[in-house]
Amino acid sequence: METKNALSELKTEIIRDRSFSNIKTTILWILIVATCHKVEAQAPRHLQPADQFEIKRLGSPVLSPEGQWIAYTITETSLEEESSETRVWMVSSDGGEAIPMTTSGASSSNPQWSPDGRFLSFTGSRNGSNNQVWILDRRGGEAVQLTEVEQGIRDYQWSPDGSQLLLTIRDPEPENGWGSEKENAPQAPWVIDRLQFKRDGQGYLTGNQHTHLYIFDLETHNLTQITSGDFDESQAVWSPDGRTIAFVSNRTAEPDGNQNTDIWIVSSQNTDKGQTLLQVTSNPGSDSSPSWSPDGKWIAYVSVIEPDLIWYATRHLAVISSDGGEANILSQELDRNVSSPRFSENGEDIIFRLEDSSEDHLVKISSQGGSPVRIVEGPLSAGLFSLGKNGVVASLIGTLDRPSEIHILKDDELRRVTFTNDDFLADIDIAEVKNVQFPSRDGTEIEGFVTFPVGFEVGIRYPTLLRIHGGPVSQYRHSFNFEAQLFAANGYLVVQTNPRGSSGYGQDFSSDLWAEWGVRDYEDVVAGVDYTIEQGWSDPNRLGVGGWSYGGILTDHVITQTDRFSGAITGASEFLYIANYGHDHYQLQWEKELGLPWEGNNRENWEAISPFNKVDRIKTPTLVMGGEKDWNVPIQNGEQIYQALRRLGVPTELVVYPGQGHGLRPPSYQKDRYERYLAWYNKWVKKDQIPVSNEN
Repeated sequence: METKNALSELKTEIIRDRSFSNIKTTILWILIVATCHKVEAQAPRHLQPADQFEIKRLGSPVLSPEGQWIAYTITETSLEEESSETRVWMVSSDGGEAIPMTTSGASSSNPQWSPDGRFLSFTGSRNGSNNQVWILDRRGGEAVQLTEVEQGIRDYQWSPDGSQLLLTIRDPEPENGWGSEKENAPQAPWVIDRLQFKRDGQGYLTGNQHTHLYIFDLETHNLTQITSGDFDESQAVWSPDGRTIAFVSNRTAEPDGNQNTDIWIVSSQNTDKGQTLLQVTSNPGSDSSPSWSPDGKWIAYVSVIEPDLIWYATRHLAVISSDGGEANILSQELDRNVSSPRFSENGEDIIFRLEDSSEDHLVKISSQGGSPVRIVEGPLSAGLFSLGKNGVVASLIGTLDRPSEIHILKDDELRRVTFTNDDFLADIDIAEVKNVQFPSRDGTEIEGFVTFPVGFEVGIRYPTLLRIHGGPVSQYRHSFNFEAQLFAANGYLVVQTNPRGSSGYGQDFSSDLWAEWGVRDYEDVVAGVDYTIEQGWSDPNRLGVGGWSYGGILTDHVITQTDRFSGAITGASEFLYIANYGHDHYQLQWEKELGLPWEGNNRENWEAISPFNKVDRIKTPTLVMGGEKDWNVPIQNGEQIYQALRRLGVPTELVVYPGQGHGLRPPSYQKDRYERYLAWYNKWVKKDQIPVSNEN
């Protein structure tokens, strides 16, 4: 109304002022109308489920050798095409306009620079081939395919002198001739003889296929295999002189029965396919992510020194001689998870990612040990990073109000150099997010986030959703959360907590969940809702709860212990734990945490954490969801809770996504899930659209 009145007044003034020529008057009127309409068009709008596909995801930043450029990837998703595409881009380290380096129509990933900086390489599947290495000359021209491995490659890395590529290749699939000459012939049966016989997203693990290392000569295109055997190799890295290669492998007698990966070294000139190896580490836990010192004498890596704690164990930073020997654990007093260690240019320091509280920082520590120094810190989430000359760092950094973008750290100054999602976000009314701390029932301080509904007003109580993260060893962090923003755009206050079991608060906090799911973690998440009610933000009569994976598991525990929630959504959850033994892919973790169910009193451990045994207490209308082929958390769990609730007369609905594993891949399924979330919560939690005053 105000805009229309302003236009009317301006039009009147123009007509009255006869000093303008007709042409000038017309032009001025057009400009004024266009400007006013532009102001109206730019009014921020609320998020919708389909907006998740408008957000572009950045990845794999890597500085060029001279430090002038940063190559990285951008992934875009098309709802109409039901697909995602990743392209390689490049931006100046000084900032400026980003340049697309690969064309649309074929995904490209894993960008790397040749050591002289002349070439930019990447992997991609083009012209009907499997994943291969391609190369671009920075001086111009089309991409050229380098490798021609029939089954494709898993990973690659340039040799220090630029003459070779180190390739990681999985053995080819065995030919299936079983009935292949017949039309509509049945598939050959799966024949399995290993302990770990299935994985979500992979299916049944058959045959004797393994992943090995190869050397590809760029001049001759000769391919030489340098490791072999009934083992898998990964995370391979060249030594600085190019003579040897460090890699990660579990070479125990029964790799499926433990998580004992070690760091090994093989000669790049190996002629016996890896029969001659040097074992560098001997820790019974997982050793991974090797990084060479510039002089080649040391290897920094990530080490789990208490493997019996499975995923609850802290991942430490360690250094060891490249000849082997005793490891030096540099982060033992830190009691926080580390990842991605890299030696600095001079070899004196190691830079790594540190998960601390709900934040992710970049940290520097002397390679000899000492006190860590945070070089990128604050209320943010620092992700993948690349080291350049003179201490320059390029890193992905996300915040609560913005998806991750590339930043440059130079001379202690942090500066953003990509602005990929700015135009989209400028049109969106982003909800306010508050980082909060509150006590649980036993007094333990719990951290979390509260996302306020768009248009939040003090003094009004809002319908509130408790959303629980997966894992359980994971956490909500200082990063953009589309789901919370979507709920806030639809009038909900969203509570996200990091309960016992979460990963950013030390090993004791995480392992407190051991064999006792749904007890203190239940108290912690409910304490978050109590906190927002005490603050006067939440309506205690309009509460919802839900989550996916462990978020769904803990939701099941919540609704068997309280009826205070008006609606629940349990996605990809576990319900009757004993039924998962031998059916999901967690055989090792179940054995470690709960014990083999037929031994001693172990069966009691399984039953104690099963919400199925308390299903008759559920009164909350519950939407049950999952993927048909989920072997992480099989859909039989969802079927069990749905069947029980139907029998008990509790309002429920079962949604199964055809052909899907633990995560939903088709964009239309992802959109559908959010739409069903909103429809269920609107029906059972919101109940009406009228905010409730504190005075009521």
